[in-house]
Amino acid sequence: MSDESRALLRVEKAGPLALVVDGGRFGVRHLGVTQGGAADWVSFRWANWLLGNALEAAALEIVLGGGLMLEVEQDATLALAGADLDARLDDRPLAPGTAFPVSAGQRLSFHQPRDGLRAYLAVPGGLATPVVLGSRSATPREQLGGHRGDGSALSGGDRLAWNPQQARVRRLPFDPAQGITLRGNRLALVPGAQVGHFTGASLYHAFNATWRIDTRADRMGIRLLGPELHCRLGSMISEGIPLGAVQVPPDGQPIVLLNDRQTIGGYPRLGALTPLASARLAQCLPGKEVGLVATSREWALVSYRRCLEAFR
Repeated sequence: MSDESRALLRVEKAGPLALVVDGGRFGVRHLGVTQGGAADWVSFRWANWLLGNALEAAALEIVLGGGLMLEVEQDATLALAGADLDARLDDRPLAPGTAFPVSAGQRLSFHQPRDGLRAYLAVPGGLATPVVLGSRSATPREQLGGHRGDGSALSGGDRLAWNPQQARVRRLPFDPAQGITLRGNRLALVPGAQVGHFTGASLYHAFNATWRIDTRADRMGIRLLGPELHCRLGSMISEGIPLGAVQVPPDGQPIVLLNDRQTIGGYPRLGALTPLASARLAQCLPGKEVGLVATSREWALVSYRRCLEAFR
């Protein structure tokens, strides 16, 4: 289908980082290709849910806002979820957690973060972008996916298309201001195979100290600043890295690995954040203080399944 027969958004001004994302790229880690996908997968799914889309349909992940401006070229209904980036339709403020009509000629803009870091903009049926290795998600480090197929972020003059269809508009079953990934600063962690090799003092600090989000943070990983942790392991054979893995490099400052992480790593790990905690961390601005809370694998699964049931 040609662009002329599709609904379109034109990028009038690019922000610091806006990417096409979907549910992620799976089944290819043996090739060294990471999963990618929406960093806050919960807010991403709610954005699609608001329009009646498939929950993993491609949408736009907008980080920080930073002056991103999109011009609407055809009438449509869009949805916004996740962080409050001071979004506006022309001069009208838009609250996250809502679906809203747009008309040709209107401008959708994003400014400075008010609450959270990442917002998700969904379109009816999902964005129509190239499928690369089973996913539309952009992973800049690997130069895969996204609106051009090369992993790049949006830039001025780009156009985003989707196949026009009627949105099935819904309202969130909770107050958007109490969004699950924006509230709270406690991050549940399932202890891993190397946790017993950390010193007793290090384990005490890991789960009792306050950790501050470093400015060294991206879709690959987020460094936590706090007490120096020590592990007795001298060396390790590299092994597979799951979403939320908490690695501790020689400087003793944990790094939580996110969607665009490497597929293997050789640093000892405290364990891994639960999927919900990983989504919550993805909404944390630099400087925010968080804490780690040990939890069981069984409870992590229960919490994850409860979250999935909410989308029905």
